[in-house]
Amino acid sequence: MTAHSNARRTLLRVCTLSVIATATGFFSRHALALSWGDISNQDAVAGLKSALNSSTVKAVEKLALENGFWSNDKVKIPLPGYLEDARSMLNALGMRKQTEELQLAMNRAAEKAVGEAKPIFVNAIKSMSVQDAKGIISGGQDSGTQYFKGKTADQLRVKFLPIVKKATERVGLAQKYNELAGKGASLGIVKGDQKNVESFVTQKALDGLFLMMADEEKAIRADPVGKGTDIVKKVFGAFGK
Repeated sequence: MTAHSNARRTLLRVCTLSVIATATGFFSRHALALSWGDISNQDAVAGLKSALNSSTVKAVEKLALENGFWSNDKVKIPLPGYLEDARSMLNALGMRKQTEELQLAMNRAAEKAVGEAKPIFVNAIKSMSVQDAKGIISGGQDSGTQYFKGKTADQLRVKFLPIVKKATERVGLAQKYNELAGKGASLGIVKGDQKNVESFVTQKALDGLFLMMADEEKAIRADPVGKGTDIVKKVFGAFGK
């Protein structure tokens, strides 16, 4: 190979590397320059709705399965109030079977109740405005979940409560707890959701559901390319969320 050929080959290599570097810089600058001006309102809303639909469906499906709460330490529901505090003593008094029966019934009730959440989330997604969408997309890692919390928590509580009550009222220890907690509530000793088993389980079911939704939302924001549809990739990818 002649010196002329070697020089020519070297020049071609340098030119090729220069073109690649220039192209890379061009696309990087344009990717970083993406803003709301590059994304239409229609895309913003469509992308967010697709992402939130995915996060809510996945969260509901994971929790509504048998053992969805019971086998997940992040959301597993403990016994309410003083029953959990006195669990060791109750077990020592021969009540282990009753405490385990109640806790399992509480978690089964939550699993059944959460399955009813989908229609409420669908309605919340349908009613979302452009401003809602933009605020969520450019907001915190769980801003979509917080939006749902504000829009749906009261409706979900109303929906969950009778389901939970029906599933737990047959457990003897739940009835005993409600009797004692009711007396404590009248004296101001027991407050809030711990005044009865069904209120306690309903709140824990909501807490677990929103926790799982937040996890799903964060996963989509962290990897919109791997976890989203084309429109989700476009919207979340543009903002690095």
